[in-house]
Amino acid sequence: MAALSSPLRVCRGILKELRAIQGPHYKQSLAYTYVMDQFRKNEVTGERYCRAQQEALHSSHTYLCLLASTRHHLTLHNLYHGKGERDPEEVAGLVGLRLPTQPGGKGWEK
Repeated sequence: MAALSSPLRVCRGILKELRAIQGPHYKQSLAYTYVMDQFRKNEVTGERYCRAQQEALHSSHTYLCLLASTRHHLTLHNLYHGKGERDPEEVAGLVGLRLPTQPGGKGWEK
């Protein structure tokens, strides 16, 4: 199993993603109160090895990955989806290519 981040770093990451989704009033949301309650409930105890704490940290790290991936997906979706029919030049430019031009000057190229 790969080494996990510290619980504080994961908590801050989740709160950053909530702030990006819900705006400046994210502290009044149910998601914020739930995340904070769960992190307070699973704080470090005096035990040598706490399996429940490690499991909670892994679940929170997975949730952070889900939130970040969803945000990136929505950004890419808004960038590339739903602009209708595009010109071939625009589509070629989207992927970093250029259409060839006719060198002889046939009159139909731009």
